[in-house]
Formats: sequence, C-alpha cells, structure tokens
Amino acid sequence: MRADRRIPEPLRLLALHRFERAARRRGMRVLAGLDEAGRGPLAGPVVAACVASDRPLLIPGLDDSKRLSDGRRRFLAAEIRRRALAWGIGLAGVEEIDRYNILEATRLAMRRALEATGVRPDCLLLDAMRLPDVSGPQEAIVRGDARCALIAAASILAKVHRDDILEQLDREDPRYGFARHKGYATPEHLAAIERHGPSPHHRRSFAPLREPRLPFTNDAPPV
Repeated sequence: MRADRRIPEPLRLLALHRFERAARRRGMRVLAGLDEAGRGPLAGPVVAACVASDRPLLIPGLDDSKRLSDGRRRFLAAEIRRRALAWGIGLAGVEEIDRYNILEATRLAMRRALEATGVRPDCLLLDAMRLPDVSGPQEAIVRGDARCALIAAASILAKVHRDDILEQLDREDPRYGFARHKGYATPEHLAAIERHGPSPHHRRSFAPLREPRLPFTNDAPPV
C-alpha cells in the first residue's frame, strides 16, 4: 500500500506563505496579492482581484481557485473578505479587451482592483506578471495562484466575481449557456455562436469570433 503523501493542512498553509514571509523579512508589512479570472474565454470581462493583508491569511482550505469547487470557493471568498486588511475588484470589459488586447486589459483590471482596495501596499505579489506603470516593489511568481497565499486569495475572489457576472449574463440572454461554460470555448458555446452569432458580450478580437461568417447580433433572446 502506498503511503499517504498528503501534507498536513497547517504545514501546507505555512508553505503557501513562503513568499509573504520572505517579503516581511525584508521589512515589508502590508502585502497585496493580485490575480485575474477570464483571460481565455470568448465572452465576458476579465476580472482581477487584489487582497491586501498585514498578517498571514491562515485560512484552512485556501488554495488556487482552479482546485476548488464552486461551493468551496464561495465559502473561502467570504472568509477572505472578512479577514483581509482590504480587498478590491477591477474589471476590463469586452470593448477594452478588443481595443487593447487581453494582456493590457488584464493589467488595466489589476490596476483598478489595486485602486479599489484603498491601500498602498509595501509590495505586490502577482501571478507571473508585473504592472509596469505601478510604482513600488513587485514580485512576479510563476504559478503564484498555487504557491502564494495572497495570490490564491485573489484568484478566489476574481473567479467568484466573474462567475456571478456570467450567471447574470445567462439570465439576461440564455441562448449561449454562459452559466454553464462561463464563456469558454466549449462545443456547446461554439455551436450557440454559430447558431445565433456573437452577442454584445463576446470578444470580437478572439478567434473564431474574428471570422466574417459570424455577424454581430443584438437580437433579444427568445421569450
């Protein structure tokens, strides 16, 4: 029988704070993690979240949002909002994604999320990217949402907020199934685009929506 290799939760949480501990050893007190949800989908905004804290967020179960169920994400999101020093959400809409490209739109959403916290952190921790026009120390951490507590917390808030937006879009226009696939290029979603054409919520700069055979439609959904 194979031995159970799972790390006890207290030790896993300590490991998840390794980057925060290193920053605080350098004299930084208020740290902020930034992450986004929705860079890859064909529809909906890109959503960023910023979570700032002056102490470890030792929340049991805290992890990369992609590893969590919807119910668990929502439970942890409430705990993060309750325990964080400050948190903020920022969006970049479909028009901005199409105008600037998804990378610059993501940075725009992150700057808005940082501004929404109302605090000036001593250091930013980001998932494998930087914000060139934001002053102060920044650390770009590869796979940060799985390796850094504050980035994981931001990933959860961003994912929950974006899911809520897509579920609302689905209620407004049920033709595309946004609540089920959250805008990603699933066979169901692609078939709906083929059938109805793109809606105002689709990213026209993304393939296959760039193709001329998919005309823009603003028709009301069927009653």
